[in-house]
Amino acid sequence: MRIAFLGFGEAARAFHDSLAARPEDAQVRAYDLLLDDPEQAGAIRDAMESRGVMVAVSPGELADADWIFSAVTADQSLAAAEALAPHLGQGALFIDINSVSPQRKRDTAKVIEAAGADYLDMAVMAPVHPRGHATPVLIAGSPAATLLPHLVALGFDAALAGEAPGSATAIKMVRSVFVKGLEAVTVEALLAAEASGCFEEILASLSQSFPGLGWDNFPDYQFERTIRHGRRRAAEMRESGVTLDALGLNGDLCRQIAQTQDRMAASGIRPDTDLQTTVARVLEARRLKPAS
Repeated sequence: MRIAFLGFGEAARAFHDSLAARPEDAQVRAYDLLLDDPEQAGAIRDAMESRGVMVAVSPGELADADWIFSAVTADQSLAAAEALAPHLGQGALFIDINSVSPQRKRDTAKVIEAAGADYLDMAVMAPVHPRGHATPVLIAGSPAATLLPHLVALGFDAALAGEAPGSATAIKMVRSVFVKGLEAVTVEALLAAEASGCFEEILASLSQSFPGLGWDNFPDYQFERTIRHGRRRAAEMRESGVTLDALGLNGDLCRQIAQTQDRMAASGIRPDTDLQTTVARVLEARRLKPAS
């Protein structure tokens, strides 16, 4: 089986590493836009070669693969498909795991299907570590029902979301409003508590009012996720904003959440084992780097 990755960041590497651990033989190659960046090409090439992945010099070199996973940054998802499409033919399967709006997935599906290939909308519904390709996913698109047993046989934790492209990502985008929004509300509230000199009182009050969240580790996790993965989560929230805009709802809420995620990532703070220490360090960093 020939597998290709269009984009070789965190998600693609996690999928590759868990798939590579299976006994089935597979030929794997990858292309990433960073290969064209002199400052970052070395690191991305090393990430591929150290895993035994053949390095492609252009998207077109991926076109003869059986399955092509698209795992690029959200803003590049359609452009990446357009760069690959002229080289595709019958029998190829384009698996779009990007965290983008339903409309973006529908637009991408049109590009891929016009080239004669199949398109699968795949929404990754949890962090890709530690489970890799076994992370729960939803799939949608015309080949989804036929592909489901093959994906399950390969170890995917997959479920059908619908026949139309965008059906899977719609669930993820709407769910993310709550998940990433809860992160943003938590970190902003605790930062405000620290800034106001009432951190312990606020933490005790929230713990009593919402015990089901598990305050022994819940806030630490929210800070860790936003600090380490805030940029990617911010990009996803902007796509959630596009999704809500298209529904006639408040996409600005998502863009505000994205701003918090971006600012948390920009703090550059390494989470401490003591929550209040982490909060204090982030607060100081954010005061030194005010929002533009």
